[in-house]
Amino acid sequence: MSVVPNLTNRQILLGVTGGIAAYKSAELIRRLQDYGADVRVVMTRAAQEFITPLTLQALSGNPVHTDLLDPAAEAAMGHIELARWADLLLIAPASADCIARLTQGQGDDLLTTVCLASRCPLAIAPAMNQAMWHHQATQQNLETLKQRGIHQFGPGAGGQACGDVGLGRMSEPEALAKEVSQLFSHNALAGTHVVITAGPTREAIDPVRYITNHSSGKMGYALARAAVDAGAKTTLISGPTSLAKPAHVNVIDVVSAKDMYDASMALLPSCDIFIASAAVADFRPVAIASEKIKKTGEDTMTIEMVKNPDIVNEVSHASDRPFTVGFAAETQQVVSYAKDKLIRKKLDLIIANDVSDQSIGFNSDNNAVTLINTTTEHVLPQASKSQLADDIINYIAQMTATNKK
Repeated sequence: MSVVPNLTNRQILLGVTGGIAAYKSAELIRRLQDYGADVRVVMTRAAQEFITPLTLQALSGNPVHTDLLDPAAEAAMGHIELARWADLLLIAPASADCIARLTQGQGDDLLTTVCLASRCPLAIAPAMNQAMWHHQATQQNLETLKQRGIHQFGPGAGGQACGDVGLGRMSEPEALAKEVSQLFSHNALAGTHVVITAGPTREAIDPVRYITNHSSGKMGYALARAAVDAGAKTTLISGPTSLAKPAHVNVIDVVSAKDMYDASMALLPSCDIFIASAAVADFRPVAIASEKIKKTGEDTMTIEMVKNPDIVNEVSHASDRPFTVGFAAETQQVVSYAKDKLIRKKLDLIIANDVSDQSIGFNSDNNAVTLINTTTEHVLPQASKSQLADDIINYIAQMTATNKK
């Protein structure tokens, strides 16, 4: 059975270089979007001679980035932010000149600089005259890039704009979009059931008021998407968020910590991996007022609180426990507090992050975390939450595979 292409919530940075095949980039944007991707575009100066930035901006719905030293761009989404944003950097078309400069590690324009600064996968779709394609220098450059782990799509064979016939045609947009989708799919967690909690909880005070926190749910939703890409049956238990439901994920909507606890416990018998990324309220009001609480003459109000169930602790101490992953969102002594939580709650892995840093954590599209188990610490530097989710899921897959041996 063929796999349905899926790029839902993926962030694709499309690099467009000079060549007549640049016209195909317009169609490629559409095909990537059809599969669910958010697309941003970087164009070289040569590319702008073949197709205008305005065209690609209209199609992508995002500003097109063209200059390395553009003060306006650097103030908004400069080259480092673009590099962190992307889940994949796809250069299509990739000219012979671009391929040569990538091989040399040059960073003399925006596109090559983003390539150097990016942690995400890089793919190229070569497009050039057939003689240039067969040249020894080009072939050696391509081999070098392959050894560095850069993916290559195409080229195809056929008639070329110059009148020649042979290899060098950029792959068609539909085929490229499908190949991009396949990059994100693997079977590292095939046959497993992954349960993920995400978002905040709301603890009611009265019919119109509640206690909550700043969690956006973005990290948990990204983990759910990454688990699906790894071949897992995935269930997401989500507190209230404004996020779109991830494709191919069974989403259970809950409101309170007690709701989330009940849903988690119900799934425990079939769960192989439990990832507690939700920001669950530690306490809830003892009593919920049946009517809206009115102002009184008093300057203060006291609400008696009671502890909520500790979901991840209950899961990790279950008789037939799954592989259990916790999160530690801290504002100080991040690693030491996380280690204490790991040991105290008998977790297999804990993911620590500093939520006092306003550029990462709650509500941000980026994060930086440390993965901690009983023997090692593994730092994942700042990147998009989508990219970090892939790294975390791959790390969990490696740990669970080792545990089975």
